[in-house]
Amino acid sequence: MTSASSEFPEPVGEASSIPSDSKSILSSIRTPDDLGHLSDMQLETLASEIRAKLISCLSKTGGHLGPNLGVVELTIAMHRVFSTPKDKFVFDVSHQGYVHKMLTGRAEQIETIRTYKGLNGFLLRTESEHDAYGAGHAGTALSAALGMAAARDLEGGDNHVVAVAGDAAFTCGPTLEALNNIAETTKKFIVVLNDNEWSIDRNVGAIARYFNALQTHSTYSAVRTSAADFVEKVLGKAVRKIAHRVEEGAKNLIFPNVLFEKFGLRYFGPIDGHNLPLLVKTFEHLKTLNEPVVLHIITEKGRGYQPALDNPGKFHGLGAYSIEDGSTDTVSTPTCSEIFGRTVTDLAIDDSKIVAITAAMPGGTKLETFKKELPDRYFDVGIAEEHAALFACGLAAEGHRPFLAIYSTFMQRAYDMIIHDMALQNLPVRLCMDRGGLSGDDGPTHHGLFDIGYLRHIPNIIHMQPKDEAEFVAMLKWMAKYDDGPTAIRYPRGVIAGSPVSEKTAAIELGKGELIQEGTDVALIGLGTCFEMAVKTKELLEAKGLSVSLVNPRFIKPMDTALLEKVASNCKVVCTFEDHVLSNGFGAACIEHLHDADISTHVERIGWPDEFIEHGKPDTLMALHGLTAEAALDKILRHFKI
Repeated sequence: MTSASSEFPEPVGEASSIPSDSKSILSSIRTPDDLGHLSDMQLETLASEIRAKLISCLSKTGGHLGPNLGVVELTIAMHRVFSTPKDKFVFDVSHQGYVHKMLTGRAEQIETIRTYKGLNGFLLRTESEHDAYGAGHAGTALSAALGMAAARDLEGGDNHVVAVAGDAAFTCGPTLEALNNIAETTKKFIVVLNDNEWSIDRNVGAIARYFNALQTHSTYSAVRTSAADFVEKVLGKAVRKIAHRVEEGAKNLIFPNVLFEKFGLRYFGPIDGHNLPLLVKTFEHLKTLNEPVVLHIITEKGRGYQPALDNPGKFHGLGAYSIEDGSTDTVSTPTCSEIFGRTVTDLAIDDSKIVAITAAMPGGTKLETFKKELPDRYFDVGIAEEHAALFACGLAAEGHRPFLAIYSTFMQRAYDMIIHDMALQNLPVRLCMDRGGLSGDDGPTHHGLFDIGYLRHIPNIIHMQPKDEAEFVAMLKWMAKYDDGPTAIRYPRGVIAGSPVSEKTAAIELGKGELIQEGTDVALIGLGTCFEMAVKTKELLEAKGLSVSLVNPRFIKPMDTALLEKVASNCKVVCTFEDHVLSNGFGAACIEHLHDADISTHVERIGWPDEFIEHGKPDTLMALHGLTAEAALDKILRHFKI
């Protein structure tokens, strides 16, 4: 954000100037109660120390640097005024919860964040009693927090519930649904609207424009600045009334019908979200109110670290980087997302009916390429996956060819629309599910391990997964021309196995797999990224003297049942490989079909167990849970006397 930054005081000290000795204020914070003994000046110093720690630690592990730098003062003020775990903090998405972790006894562990057996990059109820609610997807905070407030009221409690949500979360259906119920449900509830104009990328839509206009209007900005100065000088009743009085006068100059008061929430702000004394005084006042309120704060995503301020999208969440300039290692091999973005753009250049849709993820899905070259056919609907799916259905119904790019873990939010609107009407929407499979360091909220299970039983859906780059491009080209119903493609985070894209790439034929090698002892069926694991298993089996069939299935649905029956009938054991949970997965589909075809060949399966998989490097997690060629070899050899 740049519009109001000149009105804010600069951070106290530069992050790099904070001494890294054992006498730092941060090192003395063991519980949030320790904040009560600090002076205002010490709190400011603590904020600088936290920023320095975040910048240093995340340069090694990666993580959500920008969002956390933006909420340092907010989180300190909340813990100064409220008392967790009695009082409940619910952070929307919770990717901005690193500061909260540091203030609740986990500062010394922050260097382990997003590493195996280290702190999770999001909040987890199992990690700390101070983590009242876990999350990883946007739009959940207000509803969950309201449920907690209702539970408190039912039990006659007196604790406070504070929901913290970014402005982007207010484009989410669940957030608006919760707003509609707050005033009818409870009289004691605090919503903090953390307004920085960004989600992962810059926010879009009418609500984003509303917030931006509110914070940048010259009249309102002048009133806000004078209000902040006044509140810091006044005590007693004036402090308790000033924020609302100032807002009341200014809103009538600009917006006669302020959004939140129409929902029955008393509105305060906007105020400077980096002014610690002002935040503390404001929260102390809000604690005394017996009515639901919303506090609108203006913050800078990436505050205190210039590279993050210069590039908020990149520093929303990234891997390791250089502290000096924020640079990251470049990879010459294109990622699947980059291949997708470039290919769909090229297809759209030749086909005026192709449109691209994203739900606030142009950078993550790499549709920024499409946006730059074909802006009139590019649509970012904000964090609104349900709307995105319905919007795509409308386009498809009118003869357009929509490519809807949403991460696998977020596509499940549009499940009803996929069934009721897309599949039932047989509309040719193209579901492009990035991060299909393990998402490593992001952990269980982001692993794309369930999409086969939630799509394969839906009538009319076609679902596929490529084994390499050439096949990925070929599948996208095939999808672009297929107008007979909905299609879905899953592809992994990062790079995919290399195979040069050329005109000689085998054409995709609906429901047809690829028999790479034919054998008589074992049939290995490697889906997508797991095809390489099947190849390695083949080599290990052949070293044992076994004859091996090797299959690239390509299609999850419709499955190439003729090919499956052929290899299963010729072998003693079939082994399937998939980057997906085994329950209701691709291997389960193979078992079902062979049973129905009365083929008794034993099927072994390699995939993820029926549990939520922790965070960590993919190789570590795959070895831990048996997704390796060696594990497959052990399972298969049990059926042979070798």
